[in-house]
Amino acid sequence: MVPHRFLLSKLRRYGFDRWAVLCIRNWLEGRSQSVVVNSSMSRWRSMTSGVPEGSVLGPALFNIFISGSIDSRIECTFSKFADDSKLSSVADTPEGRNAMQRDLDRLEKWACANLMNFNKAKCKVSHLDQGNPCYQYRLGGKWIESGTAEKDLGVLMDGKLDMSQQRALAVQKATHILGCITSSVASRSGEVILPLCSTLVRPHLESCVQLWSLQYSNDMELLEWVQRRATKVIRGMEHLSYEDRLRELGLFSLEKRSLQGDLSVAFQD
Repeated sequence: MVPHRFLLSKLRRYGFDRWAVLCIRNWLEGRSQSVVVNSSMSRWRSMTSGVPEGSVLGPALFNIFISGSIDSRIECTFSKFADDSKLSSVADTPEGRNAMQRDLDRLEKWACANLMNFNKAKCKVSHLDQGNPCYQYRLGGKWIESGTAEKDLGVLMDGKLDMSQQRALAVQKATHILGCITSSVASRSGEVILPLCSTLVRPHLESCVQLWSLQYSNDMELLEWVQRRATKVIRGMEHLSYEDRLRELGLFSLEKRSLQGDLSVAFQD
């Protein structure tokens, strides 16, 4: 969606020299695109917008394009990560709600002026706290939907900031992958199962765990159950207790790994 002529103009305005701008222009231009639907292909069209996905330079150019302008005159807290944006504020009064709506109107005007477009189907409102008035908001001419739980950068949270749903989602994904490993891998040796579980299963149980730190003991027990089941798959470990299996395999429990991670973050230089 990034218009090339707008991007190049901003690069010049930000002090990029002539040769750097020409180099970036040559990299962006000269690309064509067609669309195939039901074996029918459209005509090739020159691309005058967009930065190539998967490139190192693409995200940097996108950040340059939106920096310093998209959050101009924003009243509420505005957070950006790549192409995700989040607007947050205390909206327990009509004035707080109006400030949030004014910012949404400013963002929509910025998008129109820069030939961009927010994906309104993916825009959601998350109302935090039980006493939240749950005001409605619109982006452009469309009302934004609200839900009981929303995913923010891969983490699912509800209005009470209860992470049990995120825990259940992590356990579901990890259990599914563990089932795929046990059904598709014939070997049960530790040299095979342990690296597979450490690489494919455990990351789902620990992804962003610093943010959704477990609140209840049963949440940790359910996560631990996945690793307990994984260690029991290994040949020769079936009749040992969970603690003995961890000791034999040189592993820590997920609870100790979480504590170790918290201490590392707290005391890092």
